[in-house]
Amino acid sequence: MEIICSPGVMAAWADKVRREGRTICLVPTMGFFHAGHLALMRRAGEVADEVVVSLFVNPMQFGVGEDLARYPRAFERDTELAGATGVAVLFAPTPEDVYPEGFRTTVSVSGLTETLCGLSRPGHFDGVTTVVAKLFHMVKPHLAVFGAKDFQQLAVIRKMVADLNWDVNIIGHPIVREKDGLAMSSRNTYLSAAEREKALCLSRSLQLARERVAAGEKDAARLRGEIRQYITSNGDVDVDYVAIVDAETLASCDEISDGSLLALAVKIGRTRLIDNTLLAGA
Repeated sequence: MEIICSPGVMAAWADKVRREGRTICLVPTMGFFHAGHLALMRRAGEVADEVVVSLFVNPMQFGVGEDLARYPRAFERDTELAGATGVAVLFAPTPEDVYPEGFRTTVSVSGLTETLCGLSRPGHFDGVTTVVAKLFHMVKPHLAVFGAKDFQQLAVIRKMVADLNWDVNIIGHPIVREKDGLAMSSRNTYLSAAEREKALCLSRSLQLARERVAAGEKDAARLRGEIRQYITSNGDVDVDYVAIVDAETLASCDEISDGSLLALAVKIGRTRLIDNTLLAGA
């Protein structure tokens, strides 16, 4: 596996691969790899000749008081894991590489970014879309794989690609979970043992919601209330949102139908966790 830090060198590598008629799949990450990241990399290897994994803790998507400084980092370990997964290039630019002095441009997607995580993290998705746009220009992928745990992010990226006529196929990968159901996340390392146990309320509440819908529940407001009550019954859990939305438009639903998505954001201790599930039709 090759490690590239320079955007210029990355673009030159991509140009060479494209001239040779081979396809590139990008897996954008912020590092500190877990089994979920590795699943994305393996999926990328199934759909393209060459896999590029970007490792960049993007300062533009962190707000004031968020965990940019303490976000977990383990470059050598990440390098070993990516290499063992068959990745061709680990692209690890610096913030100065990505946002050079005088940088003033932002890519913004309206309509999908004002709700859910966008409501409580203003500016977050502008940071996401801007860095992904830059990565697409640097890496020049034919395809890119994103995890469905960040469902709103996936929807926003798909909209950006469609609106800007980018010739990049966006592949969503199902949520990868621990054996006990907790969605894998680099931020899980922040949790104490007691907090880790409380965090299971997210996946368990999703299962409860699916059971209620399978039993005939159609009223979104009633189900939201029940799920919020279930989560808060675990004690010392701060609910950011419990939302039932259309999986394509992210618009709030009054009635649950095929394509309705339950999305959660919950703070346990100092750690903010997200999770989601389709309630029907999947």
